[in-house]
Amino acid sequence: MASDSYRDARVRRLSEDMDSQMRPPLAPAVTFARRTASGRYVSYSRDSIELSGDLGNGDYANYTVHIPPTPDNQPMDPTISAKVEEQYVSNSIFTGGFNSVTRAHLMDKVIDSEAQHPQMAGAKGSSCSLPGCDGKVMSDERGVDILPCECDFKICRDCYIDAQKNAGGICPGCKEPYRAELEEAILETNRPLSLPPPPGMSKMERRLSMMKSTKSVLLRSQTGDFDHNRWLYETKGTYGYGNAFWPKEGGAGNENDGTEASPPELLNRPWRPLTRKLKVPAAVLSPYRLLIFIRLAALVLFLTWRIKHPNQDAIWLWGMSVVCEIWFGFSWLLDQLPKLCPVNRATDLAVLKEKFETPGPDNPTGKSDLPGIDVFVSTADPEKEPPLVTANTILSILAADYPVEKLACYVSDDGGALLTFEAMAEAASFANLWVPFCRKHDIEPRNPETYFNLKRDPYKNKVRADFVKDRRRVKREYDEFKVRINGLPDSIRRRSDAYHAREEIKAMKLHRQKVAAAGDDDVSEPVKILKATWMADGTHWPGTWTTPAPEHSRGDHAGIIQVMLKPPSDEPLRGVALEEDKPVDFSEVDIRLPLLVYVSREKRPGYDHNKKAGAMNALVRASAIMSNGPFILNLDCDHYVYNSQAMREGMCFMMDRGGDRICYVQFPQRFEGIDPSDRYANHNTVFFDGNMRALDGLQGPVYVGTGCLFRRMALYGFDPPRSKERTSCCCCFPRLKRPKPSAVSEENRALRMGDSDDEELSVCLNPKKFGNSSFLIDSIPVAEYQGRPLADHPSIKNGRPPGALTIPRDLLDASTVAEAVNVISCWYEDKTEWGQRIGWIYGSVTEDVVTGYRMHNRGWKSVYCVTKRDAFRGTAPINLTDRLHQVLRWATGSVEIFFSRNNALLASTRMKFLQRLAYLNVGIYPFTSIFLIVYCFLPALCLFSGQFIVQTLNVTFLVYLLVITLTLCMLAVLEIKWSGINLEEWWRNEQFWLIGGTSAHLAAVLQGLLKVIAGIEISFTLTSKSAGDDVDDEFADLYVVKWTSLMIPPITIMMTNLIAIAVGFSRTIYSVIPQWSRLLGGVFFSFWVLAHLYPFAKGLMGRRGRTPTIVFIWSGLIAITISLLWVAIKPPSSANGQIPSGTFQFP
Repeated sequence: MASDSYRDARVRRLSEDMDSQMRPPLAPAVTFARRTASGRYVSYSRDSIELSGDLGNGDYANYTVHIPPTPDNQPMDPTISAKVEEQYVSNSIFTGGFNSVTRAHLMDKVIDSEAQHPQMAGAKGSSCSLPGCDGKVMSDERGVDILPCECDFKICRDCYIDAQKNAGGICPGCKEPYRAELEEAILETNRPLSLPPPPGMSKMERRLSMMKSTKSVLLRSQTGDFDHNRWLYETKGTYGYGNAFWPKEGGAGNENDGTEASPPELLNRPWRPLTRKLKVPAAVLSPYRLLIFIRLAALVLFLTWRIKHPNQDAIWLWGMSVVCEIWFGFSWLLDQLPKLCPVNRATDLAVLKEKFETPGPDNPTGKSDLPGIDVFVSTADPEKEPPLVTANTILSILAADYPVEKLACYVSDDGGALLTFEAMAEAASFANLWVPFCRKHDIEPRNPETYFNLKRDPYKNKVRADFVKDRRRVKREYDEFKVRINGLPDSIRRRSDAYHAREEIKAMKLHRQKVAAAGDDDVSEPVKILKATWMADGTHWPGTWTTPAPEHSRGDHAGIIQVMLKPPSDEPLRGVALEEDKPVDFSEVDIRLPLLVYVSREKRPGYDHNKKAGAMNALVRASAIMSNGPFILNLDCDHYVYNSQAMREGMCFMMDRGGDRICYVQFPQRFEGIDPSDRYANHNTVFFDGNMRALDGLQGPVYVGTGCLFRRMALYGFDPPRSKERTSCCCCFPRLKRPKPSAVSEENRALRMGDSDDEELSVCLNPKKFGNSSFLIDSIPVAEYQGRPLADHPSIKNGRPPGALTIPRDLLDASTVAEAVNVISCWYEDKTEWGQRIGWIYGSVTEDVVTGYRMHNRGWKSVYCVTKRDAFRGTAPINLTDRLHQVLRWATGSVEIFFSRNNALLASTRMKFLQRLAYLNVGIYPFTSIFLIVYCFLPALCLFSGQFIVQTLNVTFLVYLLVITLTLCMLAVLEIKWSGINLEEWWRNEQFWLIGGTSAHLAAVLQGLLKVIAGIEISFTLTSKSAGDDVDDEFADLYVVKWTSLMIPPITIMMTNLIAIAVGFSRTIYSVIPQWSRLLGGVFFSFWVLAHLYPFAKGLMGRRGRTPTIVFIWSGLIAITISLLWVAIKPPSSANGQIPSGTFQFP
């Protein structure tokens, strides 16, 4: 068929024959080529693209000048070609990997439904008018056809380039030469035009030269001296980017008259910070600190008394109890000392808008000067992580209140599933309606599933008359969107079956023809072909197939990159008024959408892909090539943006004074769908509102895996600026260190990696760290420069001038995306420092904690951002078994940290002492389970033996016990006061601490020891994000009982203590001399254990009448076994008809 032949003409082939000087010898090189409609292959290597300008670009050299079009100054053709190239890239799916050809396959359509937004991949357009070509005419930001000739002859990109190169630039329609400009298109964009690039200079070199040309502003702009480098021409009518201010008519802004030309509004405007630190009131914090030391003193005195007064009648009970109590005191100290300095913080979004988005001398147009943010969303299994949940997360990101042109979203599909791919395409299509609707009516939250299920009145504070009609329309469209998402698995299956049947028929016909040609009459041999998974355009899916096959299985598939939504235009794009096919009026709304990219890294057998950490590092490299946002926000697929201004809140910390030393801003995790009583402490508010606030007063909170805004340079393993200025002279108090004389400037010092002052960012050494991509290495200083705070105050060091980031981003071309495919290949990290020092750190199932630890260990600081409205919300497992497995994974990672070089005992002197204690507690807390298990059995042992941990319950013991208990309660009350949690949440946390400590933590210690001693790796499964089967009950999963071996220790503890209480009462009642004091001591501690295990026992019961039989069987077996064991060890005696003291007899 003609379409098949011309589809092949759009496959861009890339082979490994680039010039060896551009890359290290061992690195596979990539050359670009395409087959034109005439059958001729045209080379498009990276050098040829940049030098010849055939595909053009919108890069800026040292500066950019806005000059209106005149007869002597006409727009250049490369600008038009760059837009066309970007449209081609957004409609192509790029695949490649190790020892394979990188291909760009132009897709007729991405999903079965029609794509309407012009930014979306597969957007419909006019067909090429050349005979025999079924290509689509490229379109601009509004979807309007780009027609290079005045005769309006419709021509596709391939045919246009072919006509330029082979037909002498003659239009096939009017037979006239193409003109070199499109005046109307250029004037509509209203962009400053780029100067011609110097010959021989690559795209990244031009970007670097632009950055370096503004670096000289830093030092001089912080003084009062006038900086002439910020003027481009000494004329009255000055045009250009980066001017200090616009001179008024008749002003002396340019004459060399010796006067300072500083704008008076800048001199008179007071400098305002973006953030404030709110200290905890002294009336709460001072008693809290005092009680900590009082309880510490009481613990020391109590343990001393316990050691000096052993119980000679039961020395074994005394010994076990003392050892456990000493460990509990040490563990409490590790947990409590880092809470000495809790702080609260607040941001000022009005100041952020004033500094970065308000028209001024450095930004006359008022375009956003905020740095870019790349948002990472990770998913791996569409069965456990439903595509609808991931799609809602994507929609909330695309609708976030952040400059559209500065936002990019990357979806990592580590399973390479077509279901996820098409679900993301459907989300991109629905975003065409959802995102403008959110902007028009200021919708919160911007997750459609959550918004349409809100219990409150959706019409509150809505004043626009068309809101009801718009909401009804969007709700109907969302319901249809959900049906399409839910029907994708069946749609893909039916489509694949149909194509497979067609291929079988073709293969059978071909087989019969071969048999007939060979003269053989036997055609009964069946023809078998692989059952592939097919995309909507009728081609094979390059990722994982539903029926696994070689190079198409979960651990063996090519790398895939698809630009779902191409980068938006630089200027706002208003929607259209109310029309028949446009039922919602968006004429006053910017309808642009952020960049959306689907990424599935290459996987091959024999390679360690390092789970989530490896996927995140692949996104770091791919995003550096494509958008290079200086900041990275990572979210799990089930954590959506609940506060549309959350990114702005985080940016306040990064752009404030001293923000260049902040490695990440961690947001608290908030959860939905949890039962009202929070039976298993899923909200974890004690940690997120208590421990994390306290760490914020030290060196910063730990990284918890999601909801974290990173500085890209910190992920690259660089040291913070001015990291040499402080060191620790003792445990708690830092002191200033005399700076060593160094000729290295402050700007270059910010790019240093390592402990040596002489170790600088060297291009010849970088491939050993970052890999062999020169494009990736060149992007590093650009990201560092763009991530600096504004140099708008003399005290701000290492800043950038205002207005430096108002230039538009580079347009995507095929070579850029192909390079991104190169850096996500499975071999790229070989012999590099990715995962060792750079990016997310490998070697632990809790890669998040290790990654944050490494940053703090290099001297970086982190910040905890608690917003008034929750920044992000997600889901948590409310089922007991799922919750225990989640805790098991966290605890296992902590054990791995303790036995690795990431142990806080080996931390550098750049980490504060209390911060080191906090990280030490992270690695040690699972070992508390050993002592906790013993201590939970001690009350039962006391009741069985008739002894107690002390000789007698004297006054001294009771006083110590009372003081320790009262101080603990008072500390809890004060901690509740400064952290904002409530008493029920604190008690739930205490209960689950014992439940997890006697089950998951103990298993984690055993698994960690097995890994360290025997090298046995433990694999973990994803936590399921899907809802229960019972649609009528929101909390159906809460009552589902799934048996797991982790339940055995808590069940044993409960049954043992219950039996021991019965035995103790029997012994005391039937004894000649009852020992009531020992009974009360044992019974009190037994009830303390059972009270903590009450949620666990309630979870075992499930719904009333639905308790699994296995629970009764295990409970009965354990009870009978313990009873018989005790009778066998110490049988009752009846000499002379009396019951001796210390024994009992069943009545």
